This record gives sequence, structure tokens and C-alpha cells, in this order.
Amino acid sequence: MGFASEWLEKNALFPQLIVEAPERQTGIIVTIPACDEPDITDLLDCLADCYKPECETEILIVVNAPADATENTIVNNKLTIKNIESWKKLNRDCFFRLFSFTAGSTSFTKWGVGMARKSAMDEAVRRFSLIDNPSGIIVSLDADCRVEKNYLISIFKEFSEKKEMKACSIYFEHPLSGSGFAPDIYRFITLYELHLRYFILGLKHSGFPDVFQTVGSCMAVKALPYVRAGGMNRRQAGEDFYFIQKLVTAGGYFDLNSTTVYPSPRVSTRVPFGTGASIGKLAGGNMQTFLSYNIRAFAELKLMTSITGDLFKVEISEIADSYFSLPEGLRSYLSLQEWSEKLVEIKSNTSGIQSFTKRFFAWFNMFRTVKYMNHVHGTLFEKIPVEISSAKMLEFLGEELNSSDAIDILLKYRQLEKKRV
Repeated sequence: MGFASEWLEKNALFPQLIVEAPERQTGIIVTIPACDEPDITDLLDCLADCYKPECETEILIVVNAPADATENTIVNNKLTIKNIESWKKLNRDCFFRLFSFTAGSTSFTKWGVGMARKSAMDEAVRRFSLIDNPSGIIVSLDADCRVEKNYLISIFKEFSEKKEMKACSIYFEHPLSGSGFAPDIYRFITLYELHLRYFILGLKHSGFPDVFQTVGSCMAVKALPYVRAGGMNRRQAGEDFYFIQKLVTAGGYFDLNSTTVYPSPRVSTRVPFGTGASIGKLAGGNMQTFLSYNIRAFAELKLMTSITGDLFKVEISEIADSYFSLPEGLRSYLSLQEWSEKLVEIKSNTSGIQSFTKRFFAWFNMFRTVKYMNHVHGTLFEKIPVEISSAKMLEFLGEELNSSDAIDILLKYRQLEKKRV
């Protein structure tokens, strides 16, 4: 039995999907969910143009659709499968092995990208289990992405050199210009990406540890840590955010900035939120800007993180008093009872400041932070155009930028994020 046999028997959505045995030297399996993606061969061409890594590589595509898929989606899925098979025949000398399977118009209730991604990643675990490679790298990608030529070699190299690391977020950049989309779409994706990076920089500035981008098409994880994290969840949207939070909490998570994924800026109605949905709302609302978080909310968070060391020293009998040192927004989000009970629990189960801090931020993590942000921007703070709020953050951090243009601000944020180690 392989290292994941028992786990797969209990948790995989499907039995073994690929009959052909994996090569013993397989080190990377790229998993791609595909729904209504007849042009997926453009991505395959891009991957085939990548430099070959020092291991065998597989590409695993799961063609899928929800039970209520339109007839057009079903037709396009059939065309997707046909195009994949044609591409395989024309590219027999390609350095990677290509497999695809179809989940059909599945009977699973609430089928969505989470289940599709899980199906592919679980099958990748199965293949690594067959060759007893718990360190095999499972890469998550989307059918409409493109990647840099060094994509595969960078992933293999960084995981090989950082053997203690278990998973990562891969650096990404949306295209900001071109002929593939209307000018407004490029403008909206600029604002949306700026919002994503502003949020991450704001949390880093606020003192939060272990802050990472959570984009499902830009992550990778070793096979055994994937299993230990419980595998990809079944959520219809936000599956990447929740899964990455579990990986981060487990430790050994890092930013892989030596290559780049280029996600598409296209509109999507398949999920209720995320990049495609956000661009769709912007495009359909005649909006001229994207409203993002007020910098004052980050100031509140910074105040909370700055007293973490003091909270460790507070006597249990004095914990309730510490609640009243929190700023207004945090007190409106957290009740005195929740704050007190959680701190008592954390203090009762930790013996040093390091373990206390780790447990505190495992509680007040990115998920709870997003909920706090949504709460205070509905009750206390007004959202601000992202180009204004993100420029204020740069000014506050002492970063020089002589422009108010969203693209220039985004390029600065990209530069800062790529510097992160």
C-alpha cells in the first residue's frame, strides 16, 4: 500500500481514474480543472514551451460541469476533450505525459471548482502514492492561465532546495493590456489586482505573520502535506482561500517568486466571487473605480498585533480589561465574551510567547481578518477607491511614487511583493 492509500479510500471523490502507471521519477503533477474550455490547447502549448525540469512531469486535466450545466457548456466540454486528444497525437514527443478524464455533468450536489480541483489533486496524490513519493509536487493551475518558461524548473528547484518547505503561493501577474479583451477589462483587472496586493501589504504592515496570496491557479503543495491537510475542500468558490489557510497553519509555507503565472482577466459567472466574478460586477455596473479597504482598518489591526506580547503577560484575571484597549472597530467585531474566552483558552494551552503568538494568529487568521474587514466597512469605515488607498499605504511606508495612475501604483506593489523572501 502507498502512503495515501487509506486516505484516498476514505476521501477521494472517484476511484482510480488513470490506468497507466506513473513513471518512477515523476516529481511534478500539474492539475487543471476545465469547464467550458475548448481553447485549453493554448495552455498546453505554453506548458510544452517550458524548460524541462529535472524530474518526470505529468499534466492532469479534469473536464467537468455541474449538474445544471447549459447545453453549450456540455458541447464545449466534448470539444475540450476532443482538442486535448488531438493535441496529444500531434505532440507525442512532448517532455510531459498528458492525461485527461471527465467528471461529466456530475450528479454530485453543489458541484463546483472546489470539487473539480479536488478530483484532480486527489488523483495526483494517488499517482505519487503508487510510486511512494510523498514529496511529489502537486501544482494547481487553471485552464485560462499562461506561465513563464521557467515555471516547472523553478517549482522543482525551489522545493528541492527548501526540503523543509511543504507548500507555496506562486507569484502571478494579470495582463494589463493587449488585444484579447476590451480596454475596460484591462482597467478593471488592474484595479482588482491592486486591491489584492494592497490587502496583503496592509496585513504585512499591520504585523500579521504568514500572509500569502490565495489564488487557486497559483499554488503548489507536496503530496503528503496535502493529505495531512485533509485535501482540497469541496467549496463551490473560495476553495483556494480555505485550503491555503490550512496549509499555512501547518507551517512550511512560502512565497515562490522565481517564476510567474499569468491568470486571465476574463469575466466569469461560474462562481459567486473571485477574480472572474469581480471583473463581471465591475464591467456590468458602469463603475469607474474599485472600492477597497480604508487604511484606518489596517491601523486598527496594527494596534492589536502590537500588544500581542503584552497579552501573553496579562494575568487571566485581567484579560477582560485588555479588551477595552482594543480600538472601536475590533470591539464592535469581537464581543467581550469571545475575546476573553479565546485568550483564556490560548493562555491555558501555551507556555511561552512564541507558542502564544502562533496560537493567537491561528485564531485571528486571514479568514477572521476578512470577516473583520467586511464588518467594519459596513459599520464604521467607508471604502475608498483602491488607487487612493493603495497610494496612501505606500506613502505611509515611505515608498516613493510620483504617480497617481493605477498601473504605476500596481507596478510598485508588484515590485515590493516580488522582493519578499
